[in-house]
Order: sequence, then structure tokens, then C-alpha cells
Amino acid sequence: MYGVFADFYDLFNEDADYDALAGHIADAFRAHGVTDGIVADLGCGTGELTLRLAQMGYDMIGVDASEEMLSILREKEAELDMTGVLLLHQDLRALDLYGTVRGVVSSFDTFNHIGPLAELEKAVCRASLFLEPGGVFAFDMNTLYKHQKVLADNTFTIEADDAVCVWRNETDAQGTKISIEITCGGERAEESFFEYSYTRREIEDICRAAKLRVETVCDGETFGPLRAESERYLFVCVKEEEESKICQD
Repeated sequence: MYGVFADFYDLFNEDADYDALAGHIADAFRAHGVTDGIVADLGCGTGELTLRLAQMGYDMIGVDASEEMLSILREKEAELDMTGVLLLHQDLRALDLYGTVRGVVSSFDTFNHIGPLAELEKAVCRASLFLEPGGVFAFDMNTLYKHQKVLADNTFTIEADDAVCVWRNETDAQGTKISIEITCGGERAEESFFEYSYTRREIEDICRAAKLRVETVCDGETFGPLRAESERYLFVCVKEEEESKICQD
């Protein structure tokens, strides 16, 4: 989860095209008949996607393990003179939405923070458990290519306004787990966490086990065809009618 880094997150992620992402996800929802109703944003962060989908008419639930991120989301909601977004401070592996939803979204590699593989399976199963049959789950994840060729053991420095953020990566011997340390601002706000990388097949197998039918997989940045150099997958899945025994156990 992000603590002190929450104050710098939007600055660090300022090049992200949230309008394009929200439009693509809304198109995927509508293509499967999800034109309204409750949608949960898992790992909602500071709420850029959550609030856009709310403005499109969806009843949004924002879920995040970081109280700091949720506080920023609530401030943004007030600035937009909006109300009604339900915020839940929860670990996605123990997700409890208290009822079913028509759609689930998760963006900007939230699920890469969950590992190893059995823990990721728990989180996907919990998301599926609260999704109505026929509902849509759209989520993205960083690819193996990004972890091994872009992040790898590199250090990145980003300067914007009065803040400087340094992002340091250290990859394990298998190239599937990255230790990340971020230092931001003059007061040296520090954050450290892990990201795990999974193959497309591993992710699809987990979805199938959770009774999520994978409809499409595309490049999560261009929304075009997936390429060998794609840095992010974007999966669109539909919940099957039959409940998963794995998710019930």
C-alpha cells in the first residue's frame, strides 16, 4: 500500500491518460450490457478512474488498502462537487463488498502488488465472488517484459514542480519479483514495496478458475493489439453463471 507516497502519486503518474482508459473500460462495459449500476474500483488510489466512471453514471465503490489514497480521493470528490462514492479501506485478498456489483475495474498494476501466485488467486476470486453473473471485470497488469526489460534493476528520477521522485528497482534472480523503493520530496518521504510479474497464461488460468471468461486481452496503454514489447496487459473478463468452488472455499 502507499502511505507517504500518496501525496506524490498524481505527480508521479501525471502522464497517464485517464480519459482514454475510462472511455475504453466504459466501452467494454457497454459492449456486455453493463450500462449502469454498481461498479467497484479495486486499488482505486487517488480516484482518477473512479471519479470519471462516476461522472459517466456508474454508482462507484472505491476500494484501497491505503487510507492516505482514499483521503485524497474524497478531497477530489468534494472539489468536483460530487457525492455518493462509497470508499472502503480493505485488503483485496479479503475483499467484502457486502453485495454484488455489475462491474469491477482495477488499473495501474494494482494486482502486480499481490503475490505470490496463490495470493493473487485469492484476490481475483474475491473480485469474482461479488460480481453478478454476466458482469464485467476489466483490469490491467504490468507485463513480464516491463518488469524484466524496463524496470529491471534501473533507477528513474522524475522532476516536476517542486518535487523530485527517485524510483529504484531491484529484481530477484528469476526476474519475477521486484523490490521497489521510492524517495520523494525534500523531506525524503520514503516508500518500499514489491511487484510480482505473471505470464499471460498464469493470469488467464487464475481467471478461468474463478469462473471469469477472458473475452479480450489488449495493450493496456494503446488499447490496441498486444505486442511482445507491450508494458501492460488489459484483460476484459465476463463472470460465468456457475459459481467457482475455489472461490467458495
